[in-house]
Amino acid sequence: MAKQKRKSDCPINYAMEIFGDRWTFLIVRDLMFKGKHYYGEFLEAGEKIATNILADRLLLLEDSGIVSKTVDKQHKSKQVYKLTQKGIDLLPLLVEVIIWSTKYDKNTASDIKFVNRAKRDRDGLLKEIGTKLKSEL
Repeated sequence: MAKQKRKSDCPINYAMEIFGDRWTFLIVRDLMFKGKHYYGEFLEAGEKIATNILADRLLLLEDSGIVSKTVDKQHKSKQVYKLTQKGIDLLPLLVEVIIWSTKYDKNTASDIKFVNRAKRDRDGLLKEIGTKLKSEL
């Protein structure tokens, strides 16, 4: 994927150039909270991402340094996707989005235990998830 010229140096623009569609954050969600690491696992997500969109977004995330891709040691024909430290640093943002969505959308499907823990012990939750993700690096 060729590097595109940025439209501006605004910090919000920088984030929107990476995450400005519905699919990119959902891939990060699957890596961060659902333990998915393989292309086929992302395809099985409930949102039904198309294969061409998935391939494009994974490449964007890799080129942006948010996701790394390696060859699976046991299945040489498979690629393993993992969050990099840059990707793991999105954890507080995604937890806040989850809390915000459950507050304002009555139909949001969320794990109420997770949301309550995030409200009660945000720092502990972030540390626990962050530690797990860092162990995968």
